[in-house]
Amino acid sequence: MKRQITVAELLKEREESLELENLTPDAGLDRPISHPNPTSPGLALAGFTERVRDGRAQVFGETEMAYLAHLKRNVAVERLRGFFHHEVPVVFISKGIEVPDYFLSTAMEYEIPVFRTTLGTGIFFQRLNPYLEAGLAPTVSLHGSLSDVYGVGLLFVGESGIGKSECVLDLVERGHRLVADDLVFATRRGHDIVIGHGHEFQRHHMEIRGIGIIDVRALFGIRAIRQQKRIEVVVQLEAWDDGREYNRTGLEQDHTDILGVTLPKVTVPLNPGKNITVISEVVAMNHLLKYAGIDPALEFDQRLRAAMQPVRKYLEQDYE
Repeated sequence: MKRQITVAELLKEREESLELENLTPDAGLDRPISHPNPTSPGLALAGFTERVRDGRAQVFGETEMAYLAHLKRNVAVERLRGFFHHEVPVVFISKGIEVPDYFLSTAMEYEIPVFRTTLGTGIFFQRLNPYLEAGLAPTVSLHGSLSDVYGVGLLFVGESGIGKSECVLDLVERGHRLVADDLVFATRRGHDIVIGHGHEFQRHHMEIRGIGIIDVRALFGIRAIRQQKRIEVVVQLEAWDDGREYNRTGLEQDHTDILGVTLPKVTVPLNPGKNITVISEVVAMNHLLKYAGIDPALEFDQRLRAAMQPVRKYLEQDYE
């Protein structure tokens, strides 16, 4: 799921922080921005428009405006028309630069809104980029529960009724934090970061079977919740299967994919009496150890192999 951002939404949410002035009030503001990275026209103003990406917000700085001023009016208009012929959703003019009438009239020919900001070009990019990246980032909804355990985002998944909510509720009672229960929205940031958060109407409520809907913040306080958290480990909860072989050494790490990002996956089989809460804390702490470059399973395996080496050499020389 990829949310569209219209120029009207951008103006409503960022008009003040971007210090925007609408120079084309008659232009429609329902044009969608589909690319998360704004750019400057560059060589497109010289007539090379083959690399212009549709749906990308365009920022005209001092260099671009000075170049247009250097051209004859009819040439400048021709270059702008060649550029605006592409799907340009919106144009921003930085540094409060004066905009010639022909620029605005040409933009209006293509119904492209033009905004001016008093911000410098670099600062403007710094403020606009995070907003577009967050709003246009790839997003998927997941059935699971997300918790912050020792600073590690654990996403609990499994069949309905397996105990995901109860596990997270127990973690909250032990001082950890709830991010989202039942419905988790995962958003990719950059190339390898997946951020999870709940629905805006959910607001840290949980469904506990036999009790109903509870408000975690009201029960445990503000310390018990987080608005969002990076998903770092996926914990698969499933009923114990006597016929299945489970990972017992940790030398072979399972992985899963969310939005093209590979994440470590731990499968925890459930049977009566198992303390899944403590196991979840150990999963989080073990992840922190691996992040610090310490792999207990690998180190144990290496020590064991080193201890067995003399015995192996003796057996290799025993020809009886």
